Amino acid sequence: MDFTNQTVSQIKKIIDNAPIDDYLKISSVLLDDSRESVKKIGASLSKKKEKYDKELKRIRQLKEQEIFHHKEGHKRIAGIDEVGRGPLAGPVVTCAIIMPIESEIMFVNDSKLLSKKRREDLNQQILAECLDYQIGMMSPEVIDRINILNATKKAMSQAVENLKLKPDLLLLDAVTLDMDIPQKGIIKGDASVYAIACASIVAKVFRDQMMSEIHKDYPEYGFEQNMGYGTAQHIDAIKKFGPTPYHRQSFIKNFL
Repeated sequence: MDFTNQTVSQIKKIIDNAPIDDYLKISSVLLDDSRESVKKIGASLSKKKEKYDKELKRIRQLKEQEIFHHKEGHKRIAGIDEVGRGPLAGPVVTCAIIMPIESEIMFVNDSKLLSKKRREDLNQQILAECLDYQIGMMSPEVIDRINILNATKKAMSQAVENLKLKPDLLLLDAVTLDMDIPQKGIIKGDASVYAIACASIVAKVFRDQMMSEIHKDYPEYGFEQNMGYGTAQHIDAIKKFGPTPYHRQSFIKNFL
């Protein structure tokens, strides 16, 4: 590998088309180049590879539980999570998803730790890779009637029941369900288990898009920004304009 007669632009083009596994080898050559501009490219490439390796290690740590259960014979492992337990308005949304055991989508994490753009990008990658997924949802009326925890479990069960591929193991964030399927509730599972993190991202993007649509009919409540959560602006709007059909009466009674 010789870059002596290559211009900086040509080197950058080669790097753009090179697999990331070749970065260290290319970097070592560039760092020996006499040109300072080329050495800087080499140093940058080395840092990119280091960052990539660190992220890949994190992703593989997230996969450990799934790989363990897969080796035990569970071939259809569904990750399940919810979003929207705390808001004053909007439904609680859940996702049940079955990812291929070899899936290693970089930057998958608890949806709350990701930017909006990163979540949306990951959502596309996850849905393109998954073997099956379903969304479950319970309305504010159901939440008011049976409480948020029971509504969340009902929405989770709904998502699982609608899967086309019947899972042989459920991995859930914190809770367990009254279903005849082996399952494991994991505290902070959305930050420690890959499939649950994938479910949290898909559920979050789905619910955010729904709240953005509701915002068009009720712009004064700021749903597109607060997603139904109890921000000061949102609470002020409830006091000024009253509740919408999307508000949870049991959550807003102190503001009326």
